[in-house]
Amino acid sequence: MKNNKIVSVFLAATLVSISCSAAAQPLKKIPRIGYLAADSRAPTRDAFRQGLRDLGYLEGQSILIEWRFAEGKSKQFPEYVSELVRLKLDVIVAGNANAVAALKHATATTPIVIASYPGDPVADGIVTSFARPGGNITGVVSLSSDLSGKQVGLLKEALPKLSRLAVMWNPDASGTRSQWHETQAAARSLGLQCLSLEVRAPDDIDKAMATAQHQRADALIVLRDQLTYLVRNQIVAKAEKIHLPGMYPIIDFVEAGGLMSYGASNDAQYRRAATFVAKILKGTKPADLPLEAPTKFEFVINLKAAKQISLTIPPNVLARADKVIR
Repeated sequence: MKNNKIVSVFLAATLVSISCSAAAQPLKKIPRIGYLAADSRAPTRDAFRQGLRDLGYLEGQSILIEWRFAEGKSKQFPEYVSELVRLKLDVIVAGNANAVAALKHATATTPIVIASYPGDPVADGIVTSFARPGGNITGVVSLSSDLSGKQVGLLKEALPKLSRLAVMWNPDASGTRSQWHETQAAARSLGLQCLSLEVRAPDDIDKAMATAQHQRADALIVLRDQLTYLVRNQIVAKAEKIHLPGMYPIIDFVEAGGLMSYGASNDAQYRRAATFVAKILKGTKPADLPLEAPTKFEFVINLKAAKQISLTIPPNVLARADKVIR
Protein backbone atom coordinates (compact mmCIF):
# COMPACT_ATOMS: atom_id res chain seq x y z
CA MET A 1 0.00 0.00 0.00
CA LYS A 2 2.81 2.30 0.98
CA ASN A 3 4.60 1.50 -2.28
CA ASN A 4 1.43 2.34 -4.26
CA LYS A 5 1.26 5.73 -2.58
CA ILE A 6 4.88 6.41 -3.40
CA VAL A 7 4.28 5.46 -7.08
CA SER A 8 1.19 7.70 -7.25
CA VAL A 9 3.05 10.66 -5.83
CA PHE A 10 5.91 10.07 -8.25
CA LEU A 11 3.53 9.91 -11.26
CA ALA A 12 1.71 13.05 -10.17
CA ALA A 13 4.96 14.92 -9.77
CA THR A 14 6.12 13.71 -13.18
CA LEU A 15 2.90 14.87 -14.86
CA VAL A 16 3.12 18.27 -13.19
CA SER A 17 6.74 18.57 -14.30
CA ILE A 18 5.86 17.64 -17.89
CA SER A 19 2.91 20.03 -18.06
CA CYS A 20 4.95 22.88 -16.58
CA SER A 21 7.72 22.21 -19.07
CA ALA A 22 5.24 22.23 -21.97
CA ALA A 23 3.66 25.43 -20.71
CA ALA A 24 7.06 27.06 -20.45
CA GLN A 25 7.84 26.37 -24.13
CA PRO A 26 6.26 28.96 -26.46
CA LEU A 27 4.09 27.72 -29.31
CA LYS A 28 5.90 27.71 -32.64
CA LYS A 29 4.79 30.64 -34.78
CA ILE A 30 3.27 29.75 -38.15
CA PRO A 31 4.43 32.20 -40.85
CA ARG A 32 1.70 34.28 -42.49
CA ILE A 33 2.05 35.58 -46.02
CA GLY A 34 -0.16 37.63 -48.30
CA TYR A 35 -0.75 37.11 -52.00
CA LEU A 36 -2.13 39.93 -54.18
CA ALA A 37 -2.90 39.44 -57.87
CA ALA A 38 -5.22 40.66 -60.60
CA ASP A 39 -7.11 37.38 -60.86
CA SER A 40 -7.31 33.93 -59.32
CA ARG A 41 -5.72 31.95 -62.15
CA ALA A 42 -5.36 28.39 -60.93
CA PRO A 43 -2.08 27.60 -62.78
CA THR A 44 -0.06 30.38 -61.16
CA ARG A 45 -1.56 29.75 -57.73
CA ASP A 46 -0.85 26.05 -58.03
CA ALA A 47 2.72 26.71 -59.18
CA PHE A 48 3.30 29.00 -56.19
CA ARG A 49 1.82 26.45 -53.79
CA GLN A 50 4.00 23.74 -55.33
CA GLY A 51 7.06 25.91 -54.92
CA LEU A 52 6.24 26.30 -51.23
CA ARG A 53 5.58 22.57 -50.82
CA ASP A 54 8.93 21.75 -52.42
CA LEU A 55 10.52 23.85 -49.67
CA GLY A 56 8.55 22.20 -46.87
CA TYR A 57 5.78 24.76 -46.45
CA LEU A 58 2.26 23.28 -46.50
CA GLU A 59 -0.62 25.74 -46.65
CA GLY A 60 -2.79 25.54 -43.54
CA GLN A 61 -0.17 23.53 -41.65
CA SER A 62 3.27 25.12 -41.70
CA ILE A 63 2.26 28.34 -43.45
CA LEU A 64 -0.87 30.51 -43.70
CA ILE A 65 -1.76 32.45 -46.86
CA GLU A 66 -4.05 35.47 -47.15
CA TRP A 67 -5.28 35.41 -50.76
CA ARG A 68 -6.54 38.61 -52.42
CA PHE A 69 -7.64 38.79 -56.08
CA ALA A 70 -8.98 41.90 -57.81
CA GLU A 71 -10.56 39.76 -60.56
CA GLY A 72 -10.01 42.46 -63.16
CA LYS A 73 -11.16 45.37 -60.98
CA SER A 74 -8.04 47.45 -60.49
CA LYS A 75 -9.94 49.76 -58.13
CA GLN A 76 -9.94 46.90 -55.63
CA PHE A 77 -6.15 47.02 -55.26
CA PRO A 78 -5.99 49.89 -52.72
CA GLU A 79 -8.54 48.16 -50.50
CA TYR A 80 -6.75 44.81 -50.62
CA VAL A 81 -3.36 46.43 -50.10
CA SER A 82 -4.64 48.22 -46.99
CA GLU A 83 -6.05 44.95 -45.64
CA LEU A 84 -2.81 43.04 -46.17
CA VAL A 85 -0.62 45.76 -44.68
CA ARG A 86 -2.86 46.02 -41.60
CA LEU A 87 -2.48 42.28 -41.01
CA LYS A 88 1.26 42.77 -40.35
CA LEU A 89 2.21 39.70 -42.39
CA ASP A 90 5.69 38.22 -42.65
CA VAL A 91 5.83 38.80 -46.40
CA ILE A 92 3.46 39.74 -49.26
CA VAL A 93 3.68 38.30 -52.79
CA ALA A 94 2.78 40.68 -55.64
CA GLY A 95 1.38 38.93 -58.71
CA ASN A 96 1.56 41.78 -61.23
CA ALA A 97 2.95 45.27 -61.83
CA ASN A 98 -0.08 47.08 -60.39
CA ALA A 99 0.15 45.05 -57.20
CA VAL A 100 3.88 45.83 -56.92
CA ALA A 101 3.31 49.57 -57.40
CA ALA A 102 0.40 49.67 -54.93
CA LEU A 103 2.32 47.77 -52.25
CA LYS A 104 5.43 49.93 -52.67
CA HIS A 105 3.31 53.00 -52.06
CA ALA A 106 1.62 51.44 -49.01
CA THR A 107 4.54 50.04 -47.00
CA ALA A 108 8.29 50.44 -46.68
CA THR A 109 8.67 47.79 -44.00
CA THR A 110 6.71 44.64 -44.91
CA PRO A 111 8.85 42.45 -47.23
CA ILE A 112 7.43 42.29 -50.78
CA VAL A 113 8.22 39.49 -53.25
CA ILE A 114 7.55 40.14 -56.94
CA ALA A 115 6.17 37.11 -58.78
CA SER A 116 5.58 38.91 -62.08
CA TYR A 117 6.66 42.33 -63.36
CA PRO A 118 6.56 42.99 -67.13
CA GLY A 119 9.03 45.84 -67.24
CA ASP A 120 12.17 47.33 -65.76
CA PRO A 121 11.68 47.77 -61.99
CA VAL A 122 14.85 49.88 -61.76
CA ALA A 123 13.72 52.35 -64.44
CA ASP A 124 10.27 52.43 -62.84
CA GLY A 125 11.70 53.31 -59.44
CA ILE A 126 10.57 50.10 -57.74
CA VAL A 127 14.08 49.03 -56.67
CA THR A 128 17.53 50.62 -56.64
CA SER A 129 19.24 47.93 -58.73
CA PHE A 130 18.88 44.28 -59.68
CA ALA A 131 21.93 43.23 -57.64
CA ARG A 132 21.11 45.33 -54.57
CA PRO A 133 17.39 46.12 -54.58
CA GLY A 134 17.49 48.12 -51.35
CA GLY A 135 14.32 48.71 -49.39
CA ASN A 136 11.74 45.98 -48.87
CA ILE A 137 11.14 44.66 -52.41
CA THR A 138 12.76 41.82 -54.35
CA GLY A 139 11.67 38.88 -56.51
CA VAL A 140 11.32 37.74 -60.10
CA VAL A 141 10.71 40.00 -63.12
CA SER A 142 9.03 38.80 -66.31
CA LEU A 143 11.29 40.16 -69.03
CA SER A 144 14.82 39.61 -70.19
CA SER A 145 16.76 42.23 -72.12
CA ASP A 146 16.29 40.51 -75.48
CA LEU A 147 12.69 39.30 -75.13
CA SER A 148 11.24 41.92 -77.48
CA GLY A 149 13.89 41.08 -80.07
CA LYS A 150 12.99 37.39 -79.90
CA GLN A 151 9.27 38.12 -80.27
CA VAL A 152 9.75 40.39 -83.29
CA GLY A 153 12.31 38.02 -84.81
CA LEU A 154 10.05 34.97 -84.54
CA LEU A 155 7.16 36.90 -86.02
CA LYS A 156 9.33 37.98 -88.95
CA GLU A 157 10.43 34.37 -89.54
CA ALA A 158 6.83 33.21 -89.52
CA LEU A 159 5.81 36.05 -91.85
CA PRO A 160 8.73 36.71 -94.25
CA LYS A 161 6.80 39.50 -96.01
CA LEU A 162 6.14 41.38 -92.78
CA SER A 163 6.80 45.12 -93.12
CA ARG A 164 4.20 46.96 -90.97
CA LEU A 165 3.94 45.85 -87.36
CA ALA A 166 1.13 47.02 -85.07
CA VAL A 167 2.03 47.13 -81.36
CA MET A 168 -0.81 47.16 -78.82
CA TRP A 169 0.18 48.55 -75.43
CA ASN A 170 -1.12 50.45 -72.41
CA PRO A 171 0.95 53.62 -71.78
CA ASP A 172 -0.54 53.96 -68.29
CA ALA A 173 0.60 50.53 -67.08
CA SER A 174 3.77 50.07 -65.05
CA GLY A 175 6.57 48.59 -67.13
CA THR A 176 5.04 48.89 -70.59
CA ARG A 177 6.94 51.95 -71.79
CA SER A 178 10.23 50.09 -71.64
CA GLN A 179 8.62 47.20 -73.53
CA TRP A 180 7.38 49.61 -76.21
CA HIS A 181 10.81 51.19 -76.70
CA GLU A 182 12.50 47.79 -76.90
CA THR A 183 9.93 46.53 -79.42
CA GLN A 184 10.45 49.64 -81.56
CA ALA A 185 14.21 49.11 -81.54
CA ALA A 186 13.85 45.44 -82.46
CA ALA A 187 11.50 46.30 -85.31
CA ARG A 188 13.83 48.97 -86.70
CA SER A 189 16.74 46.53 -86.67
CA LEU A 190 14.73 44.30 -89.03
CA GLY A 191 13.59 47.18 -91.24
CA LEU A 192 10.00 47.09 -89.98
CA GLN A 193 7.68 50.03 -89.50
CA CYS A 194 5.97 50.20 -86.08
CA LEU A 195 2.39 51.33 -85.59
CA SER A 196 1.48 52.25 -82.01
CA LEU A 197 -1.94 51.08 -80.81
CA GLU A 198 -2.48 52.66 -77.38
CA VAL A 199 -5.20 51.12 -75.22
CA ARG A 200 -6.14 52.33 -71.75
CA ALA A 201 -9.51 50.65 -71.30
CA PRO A 202 -11.41 47.69 -72.78
CA ASP A 203 -13.42 50.06 -74.97
CA ASP A 204 -10.20 51.04 -76.77
CA ILE A 205 -9.60 47.56 -78.19
CA ASP A 206 -12.01 47.71 -81.14
CA LYS A 207 -10.79 51.19 -82.11
CA ALA A 208 -7.17 50.02 -81.97
CA MET A 209 -7.89 47.00 -84.15
CA ALA A 210 -9.78 49.17 -86.63
CA THR A 211 -6.69 51.42 -86.83
CA ALA A 212 -4.47 48.39 -87.46
CA GLN A 213 -6.76 47.26 -90.26
CA HIS A 214 -7.02 50.75 -91.77
CA GLN A 215 -3.22 51.20 -91.65
CA ARG A 216 -2.78 47.81 -93.32
CA ALA A 217 -0.72 46.26 -90.54
CA ASP A 218 0.73 42.86 -91.48
CA ALA A 219 0.90 41.56 -87.91
CA LEU A 220 0.25 42.44 -84.29
CA ILE A 221 2.32 42.29 -81.11
CA VAL A 222 0.56 42.71 -77.77
CA LEU A 223 2.61 43.94 -74.81
CA ARG A 224 1.93 42.46 -71.42
CA ASP A 225 0.01 44.28 -68.71
CA GLN A 226 -3.08 43.72 -66.60
CA LEU A 227 -5.49 45.29 -69.11
CA THR A 228 -4.35 43.38 -72.18
CA TYR A 229 -4.34 40.15 -70.19
CA LEU A 230 -7.87 40.59 -68.89
CA VAL A 231 -9.28 41.40 -72.35
CA ARG A 232 -7.21 38.76 -74.15
CA ASN A 233 -10.30 36.95 -75.46
CA GLN A 234 -11.54 40.17 -77.05
CA ILE A 235 -8.13 40.89 -78.58
CA VAL A 236 -7.57 37.47 -80.15
CA ALA A 237 -11.16 37.28 -81.42
CA LYS A 238 -10.84 40.64 -83.14
CA ALA A 239 -7.42 39.72 -84.58
CA GLU A 240 -8.90 36.54 -86.04
CA LYS A 241 -11.86 38.45 -87.48
CA ILE A 242 -9.61 40.81 -89.45
CA HIS A 243 -7.10 38.03 -90.27
CA LEU A 244 -4.27 39.70 -88.35
CA PRO A 245 -1.50 37.32 -87.19
CA GLY A 246 -0.52 37.99 -83.60
CA MET A 247 2.46 37.48 -81.30
CA TYR A 248 1.38 37.49 -77.66
CA PRO A 249 3.35 37.74 -74.38
CA ILE A 250 2.28 34.49 -72.68
CA ILE A 251 0.61 31.18 -73.47
CA ASP A 252 -2.75 32.26 -72.00
CA PHE A 253 -3.41 34.35 -75.14
CA VAL A 254 -2.70 31.38 -77.41
CA GLU A 255 -4.95 29.13 -75.36
CA ALA A 256 -7.65 31.79 -75.87
CA GLY A 257 -7.22 31.47 -79.65
CA GLY A 258 -4.19 33.62 -80.45
CA LEU A 259 -1.62 32.60 -83.05
CA MET A 260 1.74 32.63 -81.21
CA SER A 261 3.33 33.55 -77.91
CA TYR A 262 6.87 33.86 -76.65
CA GLY A 263 7.54 34.72 -73.06
CA ALA A 264 8.60 33.63 -69.63
CA SER A 265 7.10 30.46 -68.17
CA ASN A 266 4.51 31.58 -65.63
CA ASP A 267 4.78 28.33 -63.68
CA ALA A 268 8.56 28.62 -63.37
CA GLN A 269 8.30 32.23 -62.19
CA TYR A 270 5.76 31.57 -59.47
CA ARG A 271 7.65 28.53 -58.22
CA ARG A 272 10.76 30.68 -58.08
CA ALA A 273 8.90 33.40 -56.15
CA ALA A 274 8.28 30.79 -53.44
CA THR A 275 12.05 30.47 -52.90
CA PHE A 276 12.28 34.21 -52.20
CA VAL A 277 9.48 33.86 -49.65
CA ALA A 278 11.33 30.99 -47.94
CA LYS A 279 14.59 32.94 -47.74
CA ILE A 280 12.86 35.95 -46.21
CA LEU A 281 11.06 33.76 -43.66
CA LYS A 282 14.45 32.38 -42.65
CA GLY A 283 15.78 35.86 -41.98
CA THR A 284 17.26 37.21 -45.21
CA LYS A 285 16.37 40.84 -45.89
CA PRO A 286 14.77 41.69 -49.27
CA ALA A 287 17.42 44.38 -49.75
CA ASP A 288 20.08 41.66 -49.81
CA LEU A 289 18.30 39.37 -52.30
CA PRO A 290 19.14 40.21 -55.94
CA LEU A 291 16.22 40.33 -58.34
CA GLU A 292 16.10 37.54 -60.92
CA ALA A 293 15.16 37.59 -64.59
CA PRO A 294 13.41 34.54 -66.05
CA THR A 295 15.56 31.68 -67.31
CA LYS A 296 12.86 29.60 -68.97
CA PHE A 297 10.88 30.82 -71.98
CA GLU A 298 8.13 29.19 -74.02
CA PHE A 299 7.42 29.52 -77.73
CA VAL A 300 3.87 28.37 -78.44
CA ILE A 301 2.08 28.11 -81.80
CA ASN A 302 -1.64 27.59 -82.37
CA LEU A 303 -2.16 25.82 -85.70
CA LYS A 304 -5.94 26.11 -85.29
CA ALA A 305 -5.56 29.88 -85.23
CA ALA A 306 -3.23 29.76 -88.24
CA LYS A 307 -5.84 27.80 -90.18
CA GLN A 308 -8.56 30.29 -89.27
CA ILE A 309 -6.62 33.12 -90.94
CA SER A 310 -5.33 30.95 -93.82
CA LEU A 311 -1.72 31.19 -92.69
CA THR A 312 0.92 28.51 -93.19
CA ILE A 313 3.65 28.46 -90.55
CA PRO A 314 7.08 27.66 -92.09
CA PRO A 315 8.41 24.25 -91.00
CA ASN A 316 11.60 25.74 -89.53
CA VAL A 317 9.53 28.01 -87.25
CA LEU A 318 7.18 25.20 -86.29
CA ALA A 319 10.15 23.01 -85.33
CA ARG A 320 11.31 25.63 -82.79
CA ALA A 321 8.03 25.66 -80.87
CA ASP A 322 8.01 24.31 -77.33
CA LYS A 323 4.30 23.57 -77.65
CA VAL A 324 2.00 23.29 -80.66
CA ILE A 325 -1.79 23.50 -80.35
CA ARG A 326 -3.37 21.51 -83.17
